[in-house]
Amino acid sequence: MSPKNLTRREFIKAGTIAAAGTLIINYPQSLFGKIDLKSRVILIRNRNVLDDTGKVIPDVIQEMLDESVKAILEIDELKKAWEKIIKPNDIVGIKTNVWNYLRTPIELEDAIKKRVKECGVAEENISIKDRGVLRDPVFQKATALINTRPMRTHYWSGVGSLIKNYIMFVEKPSDWHDDSCADLAAIWKMPHVADKTRLNVLVMLTPQFHNVGPHGFSNEYVWKYYGLIVGVDPVACDAVGLKIIEAKRKEFFGDDRPLNPPAKHIELADTRHHLGNADMKKIDIIRIGFEEGILI
Repeated sequence: MSPKNLTRREFIKAGTIAAAGTLIINYPQSLFGKIDLKSRVILIRNRNVLDDTGKVIPDVIQEMLDESVKAILEIDELKKAWEKIIKPNDIVGIKTNVWNYLRTPIELEDAIKKRVKECGVAEENISIKDRGVLRDPVFQKATALINTRPMRTHYWSGVGSLIKNYIMFVEKPSDWHDDSCADLAAIWKMPHVADKTRLNVLVMLTPQFHNVGPHGFSNEYVWKYYGLIVGVDPVACDAVGLKIIEAKRKEFFGDDRPLNPPAKHIELADTRHHLGNADMKKIDIIRIGFEEGILI
């Protein structure tokens, strides 16, 4: 039976059995060499990335992205670092997020695209999209994906995360809302997605730590964190982001206030689907920038 003919439940079960005891950490080994048992995550912060009005400064977000890429690959030369991630013959889909209240900054999208083009990828082989990726010609042929979105609390999944950002790669995203979106990581094993993600960038410039209702947003519940979380393991990046959100909630409310619903899809991406590491003991956080208010 082909994957297209499997029900969602059957697909999840088959993928879980196949991956049992195996840590995928979703990136091509041929590009990045030996896979470590621990996941390296870059947490970079720069107060200069936002101006007085909250607008993103393009040069600073570019510098933050570039420093993160060099650090994640432990390569000092920027061009060589990016060329480890993207090859000239790649077809590249940049999966963004366009939620009205807190979208992926256009300045970050531009920064990623600039480096992809400098790796030799033609303009026509690059697409930046959120909704409609399944019908986008570039995404349909993509050999490489770069995943980026802001971190925020979420009515159905506890938090909107890098893992959840791929929900647009299924025809009916609402079908994946069961049990607090517990099995989102299964999407990452689908043939049009599996083993294509080269880089994950979780935007923590002004994260949202609390919401009320399906599309709830209030400026009261966002704060200037001035950060990016970058890695090749989306589960590890999400786990770090979740810890920061939880710490901010405790700071703001004055007590431990669990997310409702819980963000169980991050832990289950590790323990059930073996996509990456959610256990903080298996994550190396490389901190770059100022420490004040880091919350982790």
